[in-house]
Amino acid sequence: MKKFSFKIRGNKYDVEIGDVQKDTVIIEVNGTEYKVQLDKELKAAKTPVLKRSPVSTHKILQAGKGSGTFKVLCPLPGNIMQVFVKNGDSVKKGDKLLVYEAMKMENTVTAERDGKVKGLSVNPGDSVLQDTVLMEIV
Repeated sequence: MKKFSFKIRGNKYDVEIGDVQKDTVIIEVNGTEYKVQLDKELKAAKTPVLKRSPVSTHKILQAGKGSGTFKVLCPLPGNIMQVFVKNGDSVKKGDKLLVYEAMKMENTVTAERDGKVKGLSVNPGDSVLQDTVLMEIV
C-alpha cells in the first residue's frame, strides 16, 4: 500500500492506495474505504529483461593445425575469490575453474574445452582487470 497525506482547504486527508484491478482501485481516505473506477484501465509496468550474448572467456592461440591453446581471460575487472584447479590438472568442458567477484556479484568461470591447465597466473585475493589471462588450457 502507498500512503499519502493531503491538505485541501485546511482539511487534512490521509490516503492509502490499495489494490488495483484493471479499472478499479481501492482507496482508503481517513479510515473510510472507497472503490474508485478509473476512466481507463491501468496496465502494470513490465520489468525489462536484460538479454545479452554469452561472454567469451578464452581466445584460441594457433599452435598448429587441429590443436590450440585456450587462454582463459577475465571477462570483467574484479577480485579472485576461489581457484579450483592448479597447473597440470586435467579438466573437462564445464568444470569450474575459479570464482571471482565483479560488481558485487560472484561469477564462475568454467572450462570451455577438455584439456590440462597450464600457466595458472592468479590466486585467491588477487585483483584482476578485464582481459587478464587467468590460465591456459592445452
